[in-house]
Amino acid sequence: MSDSEHILSLVSSILALLLIFFILVTRKQTRFNLPPGNMGWPFVGETIGYLKPYCATSIGEFMEQHISRYGKIYKSNLFGEPTIVSADAGLNRYILQNEGKLFECSYPRSIGGILGKWSMLVLVGDMHRDMRIISLNFLCHARLRTHLLKEVEQHTLLVLNSWKDNSVFSAQDEAKKFTFNLMAKHIMSLEPGKPETELLKKEYVTFMKGVVSPPLNLPGSAYRKALQSRSNILKFIERKMSERLTKMKKGKENMEEDDLLGWLLKHSNLSTEQILDLILSLLFAGHETSSVAIALAIYFLQGCPEAVQQLREEHLEIARAKKQSGEMELKWEDYKKMNFTQSVVNETLRLGNVVRFLHRKALKDVRYKGYDIPCGWKVLPVIAAVHLDPSLFDHPQHFNPWRWQQNNGRSPVSASGCPSPSPSTNNNFMPFGGGPRLCAGSELAKLEMAVFVHHLVLNFKWELAEDDQAFVFPFVEFPKGLPIRIHRHTLK
Repeated sequence: MSDSEHILSLVSSILALLLIFFILVTRKQTRFNLPPGNMGWPFVGETIGYLKPYCATSIGEFMEQHISRYGKIYKSNLFGEPTIVSADAGLNRYILQNEGKLFECSYPRSIGGILGKWSMLVLVGDMHRDMRIISLNFLCHARLRTHLLKEVEQHTLLVLNSWKDNSVFSAQDEAKKFTFNLMAKHIMSLEPGKPETELLKKEYVTFMKGVVSPPLNLPGSAYRKALQSRSNILKFIERKMSERLTKMKKGKENMEEDDLLGWLLKHSNLSTEQILDLILSLLFAGHETSSVAIALAIYFLQGCPEAVQQLREEHLEIARAKKQSGEMELKWEDYKKMNFTQSVVNETLRLGNVVRFLHRKALKDVRYKGYDIPCGWKVLPVIAAVHLDPSLFDHPQHFNPWRWQQNNGRSPVSASGCPSPSPSTNNNFMPFGGGPRLCAGSELAKLEMAVFVHHLVLNFKWELAEDDQAFVFPFVEFPKGLPIRIHRHTLK
């Protein structure tokens, strides 16, 4: 047999095997009752359309068209994988509540490559549980009361006191400055404005640009630059670890360094690599989401003067009581009085949807409402679609913090002493996810927003200096940085 015949025979065999494989896969899929939908183009599927930028107070044209055509549960091909997309509140809750049983976290490989394999965002199973317990221990209710409330207020005032009357600046940048400085202090006791803190911030900005960019590891690409910045950030953190360990051995540890890094070195058995990835992921999660939420609150409130007035009345009452008692700093009891503020926080998170959707995959064949979700398929619970569903929230694209009020305008308080959403709405309200992967920093994020709003409404009036609105890129961001003009006013 000639070489050409050998090649022809080999090609024929490969084509036959591929045909058999295709038939087997097709047969397997035909026994499933998959939701309706469109798998899109080969390889890319419908990913490009799904990630097309759109206004953050909507679900975007892609989702609107697909829900209209196929319903709230549909199939697609996203991020290179066959996918079930859910805009259904019940299915979303079912997915999150069955984490580790029927579904597990499954982010694109590029996210793990840039955040690290030990990042809480990509970990699953026992390792994620252990990392989450560490985070929850450090962010416990007692620590929120005794340490973090004071730190949050100090960093809020540091930013707001720098604002000059009648000046124009980017509210988004100021919110990022606040949350970055707070997290840098909270995690590694870095002081705002110091050269090392500013150097870390510069590297972090480059890092973030890569997180939201296409994962193209090419010279000059944002992703390649982000990988380099990640390396620089980890070296910075590792150097801080070495300095802290040296102090601990010599018994010269500064009592003021009561931060996450010190806590991990004393109370955990994590490896150096695990500590580095955990700190980087918490810096990412704690800075990015909270800063966007604060910028969204500033944006929504400037368009709702009635809400600003009610906020000001609530915080004036707190401020006057503190003045009469001779106190300056906010106490936990003051935070518990911020009932309407918590309604504003909830409405900002519902309408702005800082976290739009989550990445999961099916661990088993799952049936829901007559549809099959095959084992191994990606599943996207779209949180934003539930929060903006007119069948669940009246006029969902309208900023209405009063929808969260009950009991004569007083929000309920959870067992931990933190204000919580009304029971009539919290079943469908999932801004921090849910189930075993509920965001460990959710209470800190709400505390940051409430304290920032407290000092904002007491000391300033503001309006947009230029038209701007939040867009999804796929992270939520203001294209112009949310430029605002502020005017100081005095406490009366």
